[in-house]
Amino acid sequence: MSFLTAEWRKLVLANYAIDPTYLQAYLPYGTEIDLWEDRCYLSLVGFMFVNTRLLGVKIPLHVNFEEVNLRFYVRPQSDPEKRGVVFIKEIVPKPALTLVANTFYREHYQTLPMRHRWSENQETWQIEYGWKVNQSWQSISVGADRQALPIDPQSETAFITEHYWGYTKIDAHKTFEYQVTHPVWEHYPVRDSVIDVDFGMTYGHIFAFLNELEPVSVMLAEGSGITVEKKRILP
Repeated sequence: MSFLTAEWRKLVLANYAIDPTYLQAYLPYGTEIDLWEDRCYLSLVGFMFVNTRLLGVKIPLHVNFEEVNLRFYVRPQSDPEKRGVVFIKEIVPKPALTLVANTFYREHYQTLPMRHRWSENQETWQIEYGWKVNQSWQSISVGADRQALPIDPQSETAFITEHYWGYTKIDAHKTFEYQVTHPVWEHYPVRDSVIDVDFGMTYGHIFAFLNELEPVSVMLAEGSGITVEKKRILP
């Protein structure tokens, strides 16, 4: 049985090209930075968890909720064909989610007040995710075409969205690996975006430089049903 099943829906992804030295302290043992066209990407991602089940069971008041995470891309040195992500921080609105993820997967969840807004008309989507830190609301939002399109498997969008492994740094010589399964997604072409985020306040002073950096791309992916499988120690 999968550790977790859910749907991830309406994923907003703002992608920054950065110097990989910023990420060395977060790089799990046995992995290396995965580059796209010689660029090191860091992504701010907001989306909805829908129909969430833990070990097959819906937990009351923890079925539908927002998540915003900051992540980067890696591959294990022992199997470079695997495409994985490392989460610097995952923000959710429910303390039980933080407790479970940090306890069992040694992730870096934080509980904060959150909100979202989805609206649509015949031509566009308007999607926004927000979180409150130090009494200040932060948000990421996009306007996008209403019609979803297939993702070119050789594109930057595919590199960002199609990752099926998670890696968590435990210590200098141990890494957790877990598989995430989902079908190939579609995307909505983005027309405009607003990133109203104090990265230093949310993620620490090391990432404050992002306040002055424009993303190289912003995407809106539809998402799908997903599973998160049980973790193991990376060989």
